[in-house]
Amino acid sequence: MTQRNTETALPYALKRVGVLMNADPTDPLEAEGVLNPATAWGPDGELYLFPRMVATGNVSRIGRARVVIEDGVPVGVERQGVVLSPDEGFERGAHNAGVEDPRITFVPDLGVHVMTYVAYGPLGPRPALAVSTDTISWRRLGPLHFTYQSHLSTDLNFFPNKDLVFFPEIVPGPDGRASFAMLHRPMWDLDWLRPGEGAPAPAGVADGRPSIWIAYVDAEAARRDLSALTSLRHSAPVAAPEMPFEVAKIGAGPPPLRVPEGWLLIHHGVTGPVARGFELSHGAVYRAGGMLLDPDNPARVLARSQEPWLSPETREETVGTLGNVVFPTAVERIAGTVYVFYGMADSAIGVAALERTAD
Repeated sequence: MTQRNTETALPYALKRVGVLMNADPTDPLEAEGVLNPATAWGPDGELYLFPRMVATGNVSRIGRARVVIEDGVPVGVERQGVVLSPDEGFERGAHNAGVEDPRITFVPDLGVHVMTYVAYGPLGPRPALAVSTDTISWRRLGPLHFTYQSHLSTDLNFFPNKDLVFFPEIVPGPDGRASFAMLHRPMWDLDWLRPGEGAPAPAGVADGRPSIWIAYVDAEAARRDLSALTSLRHSAPVAAPEMPFEVAKIGAGPPPLRVPEGWLLIHHGVTGPVARGFELSHGAVYRAGGMLLDPDNPARVLARSQEPWLSPETREETVGTLGNVVFPTAVERIAGTVYVFYGMADSAIGVAALERTAD
């Protein structure tokens, strides 16, 4: 993992705006909450929210809702149905199903919205991808595949993976080729799947806690065929838990935002117990922070927040399906202000404004 430059400032903060979306108690598809949304601008110039909608039995779908904006501030939503359900075999198990926690990045170079999501299938959470040109119809490209890297002495495809998000612009790859990059968060613990298997982290990875990794797609290959976006290579660790508010695990949040200093990544950090397998981590606390990635080498961390930028404080953030959670997953600029959309206690969706604190 590349050493960071601690002298680089990180002059940003999050300011809570309010609740954007609560679950509709009359809709059985939202019986267990709405949370962890993606966002995208439609061809009609409207902003759309793509919430994870959880039905009874922890079955998740991805919905679509128009964001209501008043005086430049997102204040509510108008629901427009479901865009993705767990209909494919890799999204369903014998006793579970779900398409979860979407992140959407519009990639101008490809002219498409790229949605990463977690398919909750027979072997637990697996990464998958879909694309759209209109934000209404989404075409599955299928599960993601990580190319074998002999120096890691393992197959990354063995492991559950979450918190997947693409950068919006081409970045330099480690091989010098123009690339699209994706952040991801593999989890080494396999004990929940095969008792006694343990947590066989890759060779050279001393810290087995869930951490942020990066992987790359050759840009020219993706231009020729979008399905190339599902084939990731040169996977490497970016950041492990380091600060007190993230000692249990960390994960990427919204698509990285280009700022004057580099790529600003808003992420979540977790303290407290971490559950194995499919269980919720009751007793854990999820907070939001930030880190700055090098624009010439996005695997290199230049700086990171010493303290959380947003912690669960309001009732919506402290009481819910999983209490004490703020979980940032989307970012958009509206009328000159950058807004971050986040899950609240695995039950509702909130909004915070990203503010610059110094020059």
